[in-house]
Amino acid sequence: MIRTIEQARRYVLRVKLCTVMAAKNCPHPSLWDQIDLPDKRPGEKGWGQKVAAMWTWKNQLPADYPDEVFYGKIKGGYAALIAMPYLRETHFPAAYRPAESLPPLAQAILQKLRSEPRETTELRRELVDEQGCTKSQFDTALKNLQITMNVVRSNDPAIECDTWLPFGEQYPAIWETRKG
Repeated sequence: MIRTIEQARRYVLRVKLCTVMAAKNCPHPSLWDQIDLPDKRPGEKGWGQKVAAMWTWKNQLPADYPDEVFYGKIKGGYAALIAMPYLRETHFPAAYRPAESLPPLAQAILQKLRSEPRETTELRRELVDEQGCTKSQFDTALKNLQITMNVVRSNDPAIECDTWLPFGEQYPAIWETRKG
């Protein structure tokens, strides 16, 4: 059972790919099921130790260990942590789809991110105004860009809000291996 970020790192490296949260009908193990910290107690304020650890670790692992751990979305929309060798050799080649094959809203999001990284809120506001889409449509398009390995959350430890950039800017060596 996992009680520290170092144990979480070793777990991700061992299993190669795990979801952040437990999910029914998902074939992958979850980090959540392995964390041995207390849940929130009745009357306790905040998240509780287990949720706080999981929420922190999903961002801190790729920030602290960028050459070892990747955070992103996988098919089904699940948030996942992936060992970098597995990402490079197996997951990226299977999951990558060219942006041109995605719906126009996803392409518009990526175009914005190619000019500069953006926080989710700012990016959503711009695209809802410009494209006339709903929040839900935007969220789905952003999720699909992650699943298809076109965008990624910044690993910069100084950034607190989800900030997105093209996958190839953060992982140029993996990006160069794409086909199509």
